Amino acid sequence: MTAGNPLGIQLYSVREDIGPDKLDGTFDRLAALGFTHVEPYDILSDTDGLEAALRRSGLKATATHANVVDLDERAILDAAARLGVETVIVPWIEADRIADRAGVEKLAEAVNASAARAAGRGIRIGYHNHDFEFSQRIDGTPAYELLVDLFDPAVVLELDVYWAGVGGADVFELLPRLGERVRYLHVVRDREPGNDRPVLGVDATGRMDEVLALGTSVEMPVIEVVAHHSDVFPLIESNAAYFRELVGA
Repeated sequence: MTAGNPLGIQLYSVREDIGPDKLDGTFDRLAALGFTHVEPYDILSDTDGLEAALRRSGLKATATHANVVDLDERAILDAAARLGVETVIVPWIEADRIADRAGVEKLAEAVNASAARAAGRGIRIGYHNHDFEFSQRIDGTPAYELLVDLFDPAVVLELDVYWAGVGGADVFELLPRLGERVRYLHVVRDREPGNDRPVLGVDATGRMDEVLALGTSVEMPVIEVVAHHSDVFPLIESNAAYFRELVGA
């Protein structure tokens, strides 16, 4: 882990609590739980409101999810610059787009081109995985491995530990091999009750201390609680307490 003890949360975790009349209260609540950063998933719909809420709460947004491959890249980079975002991360693509080598090559080319343009504005481009990048294989190799090999070294990785495991990856083998490419980790320990999705690889969710120790170039762990069927804040609070202790916040 890098210095500074930052702790982030992906705002999709609190998506029901960040409407126009809720943003300030939710950000204050997250700050009170010990978060230093938020990772937005939409910086275009209400850039003004997001900028104001960040300023009032003292939280930072140095990374964001935004699909520069498919959406308006210039608008995304403009909003990112306003918000102080340093890294724009491609959060999701349709699985069938990387079902073969040609698709992988096309996506990597698009991400690399965006990274070159963003670099001129002092912004990095990154990529966030789900499970299918690992479970989909091309000539026996996970699509994720091919993507990473084709990405320009300037493209950083946000490794989602949970989804990588669901896809069959061994995170404890993968992290050291990816090395300094991994600058952000999506993490979770306490999952919602009833989430019995099998983790096909080595389930790292119960060994997050080991995961964070392996992420020697990680700039920030980002908690994400995707699925929940009631008040999400008890889960966020328990995860925040656990990861605060791990990062020394």
